[in-house]
Amino acid sequence: GKLADPIADKALMISALVSLNILGDLWWWVTIVIVVRELGITVWRMVLARRGNVVPASKGGKLKTVLQTLAVTLYILPLGGARDWAAHVAMAAALIVTVVT
Repeated sequence: GKLADPIADKALMISALVSLNILGDLWWWVTIVIVVRELGITVWRMVLARRGNVVPASKGGKLKTVLQTLAVTLYILPLGGARDWAAHVAMAAALIVTVVT
């Protein structure tokens, strides 16, 4: 669970972000930054797991996941103009926390 759950979360989030890119709702560079960070962390965790060290998700990582999920949810909700503003703000917060953590 400590290794497989984060990988599943990352796969789902990357799929959602790429889908938003294809629809033209999200800039590609946002997805690239998030994907590079997520894949880097996943590789780092796998290297440590091979050495017998399992790295659980930090509180910052959990906050990152919540913010990314909130942002994606806001992008797909049919709320009109207000949705765009809220989705962009949530994605900006998610991007900042993603880079910082």
